[in-house]
This record gives sequence, structure tokens and C-alpha cells, in this order.
Amino acid sequence: MTQEDFKSTVAQEIENQGQDQPLQRLTLDWVKGSSANNYTYHFEWMGRPIIQFPQDILAMQEIIWRVRPELIIETGIAHGGSLVFYASMLELLGGDRWIVGIDIDIRPHNRAAIEAHPMAKRIVLVEGSSIDPAIVARIRDMASGKSPVLVVLDSNHTHEHVLAELRTYAPLVSAGSYLVVFDTLIERMPESFFPNRPWGPGNNPMSAVDTFLAETDRFAPDAMIENKLLITVAPKGYLKCLKE
Repeated sequence: MTQEDFKSTVAQEIENQGQDQPLQRLTLDWVKGSSANNYTYHFEWMGRPIIQFPQDILAMQEIIWRVRPELIIETGIAHGGSLVFYASMLELLGGDRWIVGIDIDIRPHNRAAIEAHPMAKRIVLVEGSSIDPAIVARIRDMASGKSPVLVVLDSNHTHEHVLAELRTYAPLVSAGSYLVVFDTLIERMPESFFPNRPWGPGNNPMSAVDTFLAETDRFAPDAMIENKLLITVAPKGYLKCLKE
């Protein structure tokens, strides 16, 4: 089988997965069941908790290797595992590439661990709200002259906040790159899963994505990624930038 034949076969298999409704239901049932033991909290990247499905991390690896961004912007950094992961990918790519992590509360022990990490040389930490005008102005200055730019949204998961982030950071994303919105899966989970959270079905990143996509023709969900992963926190959340 030639490389072209292999890719064609894989693409067809991925499309078949996406159309397999029993498999889709089985996957969602597994996700619901695994959440009882905080499955996503059990993984690290180079020593830092990453708090993601491994499948989504592999998808981000493929995107970063293909897009080869000069700058990645991430909102919401928690323990910093995803920052370290993105920085390690940029280190492999080489050149003047870095990741900016924005969080309204960077706890001192997390900051210390991130700044002491071998990948810290490619990481810039910014504390504050991702939609605060002063923070946004600072990030826009950092992004000036950088291309491609990749954006990852993973902070406050309410509709209002994510929609504000989408409208704010979408203009920074380069054509062919991605605006990735994590935790759109909230829309497909039972309301009982979020008893102490301000978000839930109807008020979450997916509802924000739906509103955002109705306002623009620059982005579209990359269905192939979702169909390939099956297990993902970001259904409809891998938004490919179609044009400048």
C-alpha cells in the first residue's frame, strides 16, 4: 500500500467512525463513566499535571506539528501541564517560538514549578482575566508580527466568558491555524455533573461556539479531528481558520 493509499484508507475509516452512531453513544457513555474517578486528572506531561484526555493531547500534537506556530496563546493554565506540553512541541520545532499562558489566578506553587521547569524558556505567564482590556492589549502586542498564531481557550467555561474570548482572540489566529475551544463536551453531559459550577448544558463553551460560528465565516469545526478522536472534551471545538 502506497502512502497515498494509506492516507485515503485512514480518512475513510475516520469518516465511518464519525457516522457510527452506536459507537458515538458508547463513547459518550464511557466518558460519563470515567468522569466518576476524575480520569482526566491522572496524566502528566514532563512532570506537570495536564488535566486533559490523552486523545486531545495527541490531537494538539498533530496540529502543532502541522501548523508550526510561532506563538500559542492559552487561556486557563491550572497546574501548567498543557503549557509545558506546548512549550516542548515548540522546542522540537526550534526557532523563536513561545507559549503565552493567561490565568486569572496563577497560584504561587504552580508558578514556581512552571518557572523552574526546563521548558520555562519558551513560556510567558500572564496573570489576569483573559478578557480584561489591559491583558488583551498586552497579548495583542506579543502577537504582533507573529505567524502562525494558535489559540487555545480553556478558562472560565460559561457561555458569556467563552464567547467574549472567541470574539477577542479570533482575530489573532492565522489562516490555516486553529482556535481550539476545550470543554465543549459540557453540552452533552447531564446537568447533574455540574452542581457547583456556573456552567452546564445550555451555558457552556459549545453554546458559545454555536453563537460565534453564526457570526463569522472565518472558522469552521474540523470534523475529522473529532471523528478521529471519538474521546474528546472538545466536540465542535477544533475550529480551523479558513481565511485571513
